[in-house]
Amino acid sequence: MNRLQRYATTVWIGITLVIAPGSAWAVQPTTIDKMELLNWTKVAPGVWQSRIGAKELAPLDYADAPKIEALESMGDAAFPFDPKATRGQIAAPHASVRLPLEPSEKVYGLGLEFEGLNRRGQVYHLKVDHYGGFKGATHAPVPFYISNKGYGVFINTARRPSFYPGISNRKDSHLPPVIDRTTGKGWSSKPLSDAVEASVQGEGLEVFVFGGRSPLEAVRRYNLYCGGGVLPPRWGLGFWHRVHTRFSAEDVMNEVAEFAKRDFPLDVLGLEPGWQDFAYPCSFDWDKGRFPDPKGFVGALRERGIFVNLWENPYIAPSSSIIDAMRPYTGSHTVWLGEVPDYTIPAAQKVLLDHHQKTHLDIGVSGYKFDEVDGVDNWLWPDHATFPSGTSAIQMRQVYGLMIQKMHMDRFRAMNQRTYGLVRSSNGGAPPQGFVIYSDYYGHEGYITALVNCSLAGVLWTPEIRSAGSPEEWVRRFQSVAFSPLMMLNAWSSGKKPWSFEPVTDMVRDVIQLRMRLLPYVYSAFYDYNQKGIPPFRAMILEAGFDTQEQMVGGALHDADNPYAETRRLESTDQYMMGPSILVAPVFKGQTSRKVVLPNGDWYDFYSGARVGGGETIEIEAPLERIPLLVKDGGIIPLMPAIPNVASAQGDLPLEVRHYGKKNGVFHLYDDDGTTFDFEKGAFSLTELRVTVQDGKPQGNVQQPQGPWPSRYGPIEWNFMTVKDK
Repeated sequence: MNRLQRYATTVWIGITLVIAPGSAWAVQPTTIDKMELLNWTKVAPGVWQSRIGAKELAPLDYADAPKIEALESMGDAAFPFDPKATRGQIAAPHASVRLPLEPSEKVYGLGLEFEGLNRRGQVYHLKVDHYGGFKGATHAPVPFYISNKGYGVFINTARRPSFYPGISNRKDSHLPPVIDRTTGKGWSSKPLSDAVEASVQGEGLEVFVFGGRSPLEAVRRYNLYCGGGVLPPRWGLGFWHRVHTRFSAEDVMNEVAEFAKRDFPLDVLGLEPGWQDFAYPCSFDWDKGRFPDPKGFVGALRERGIFVNLWENPYIAPSSSIIDAMRPYTGSHTVWLGEVPDYTIPAAQKVLLDHHQKTHLDIGVSGYKFDEVDGVDNWLWPDHATFPSGTSAIQMRQVYGLMIQKMHMDRFRAMNQRTYGLVRSSNGGAPPQGFVIYSDYYGHEGYITALVNCSLAGVLWTPEIRSAGSPEEWVRRFQSVAFSPLMMLNAWSSGKKPWSFEPVTDMVRDVIQLRMRLLPYVYSAFYDYNQKGIPPFRAMILEAGFDTQEQMVGGALHDADNPYAETRRLESTDQYMMGPSILVAPVFKGQTSRKVVLPNGDWYDFYSGARVGGGETIEIEAPLERIPLLVKDGGIIPLMPAIPNVASAQGDLPLEVRHYGKKNGVFHLYDDDGTTFDFEKGAFSLTELRVTVQDGKPQGNVQQPQGPWPSRYGPIEWNFMTVKDK
């Protein structure tokens, strides 16, 4: 028998298949109509769920319970697209879904990214990764995208999902015109497709859809369905300083004294690897040489109103006091020769948490910095590693940072103590977790883009300061971090102090103190994050009035003949909103002015109250001593006195309450004890600050605080910043 005679020919529905004798060939469908129609179940107002295949480990397993009442208060929403156009398929080894996309739709989100905003037309392979190298390799590969039409989609998987937003064309979909590249015009290497397709190598895929009338509504529903955003302890929103890794207790106390001498605020003191008697991997035990009396050391700092945060990575050193207890629960491979716990196992969680309770938390340690949970393939465990629970190495890696956040938050909650910390990787379901992402990346512009993109993913980001090449860069970086979720100088390697660039020391102190003065405003914004799902720092595309149709420049639509230029302008990644009313426009080294894209309505300079424009792109001066801050018409901004740290801000604090513009305004000033979860039981106060403008004359009114908590704020001085602007 010759080679050709070894094969048999089978005819099936007009298709000729060549099949090896004796083999079993299951014909795979290749058309859309053969994919499974997704069945959608409404699980909350404006929220739907569907699944194909098996339920697997997923990020939402680590979320809190949905805030159903808050979702109900938003009202319902319509399902955002034709459910008959939603399909799924299990075709080993992949599970995939296909959701419709209109030609004009833009796609935002897909986690922490340092470049760009619109994800349409690119392929994203979402993977926890230290450095990246392809789109989607990031510290927070959150599988959540938002359409500019006002809905969001979350793929609930702990595997590595791939997304094809408007770029993968099925043969029987709505294809664009086919163009001969040689003779035609307008040929594209990325022809427009009519869908978002997502897939994983796994046995199933769960999908959530969040409806809404705007991108902000979709983001809010996602955050609330995850349990609402974190409300940090008040001290977490003050100034953080992480000391050099080899500092001793004596070194730390000397540095703390220098902060007080130079009149710099200090709320959190971060200890880096050297606090342990072995690091990389970690012992989690105090170095008795550098820290002979940990309890006395932590207590001395707490007496000064300073909280202690400890660095650690999760890999356990052979010398650790918990290695024997943990060994039955560790995986097959090591990281830096340290064993890797399987924290899907409750017994493994208990070993670590009980140790931390006894040696850290019971003596007053307030939180942690979880490092090295985002490693690259050449130093993290390999994809074929095994874990005692049977969880795959890939799934473990995708949610490892998330599960560590959740288990520690649960322990702090059991203590009725809020925490705020740092983490190097996260995923979906993270809004209620009290940890802020940081990374080894250090591009200033990219830091701001990351902050913007994180607001679309339910995670927080800090553009931490480590060092600078000049006094100018030092100031500009401090200005950015002062208007972020966590204000921190990370001097673990550089040993820098806020006063390390002497010519600009006063400027650095001024911007830190301004952040401290704005604490009532920022803390209230985080309460809105917790209760309403509104990100306290958020992308401009989430701001009302920031859309193509209404953006004007000099009375005319900007670049009307070039919609792509208009889109790029509106998808700003170098400015963002802080709280309900403040637009932050960071400035980078070498700039003395910058362009700012203003939403509709009038906007005013924070410092002077002067009107700067509205619904247009403006050029604004940026002297070194000031970061541009703009306030929307009717904005109310409460400021308290400058303080050495948040712990000292107690009882009858006077407030300067500023009102900007000519519109009426209202602000709900939030307060609670600042440290416990008692606010969830009603122990808080809301004070309504309202300004009514009649005949051009503003009048401020204060409603008595609502709630059982006695507000710490005392007399109010109204400051109508724009009275002079008739």
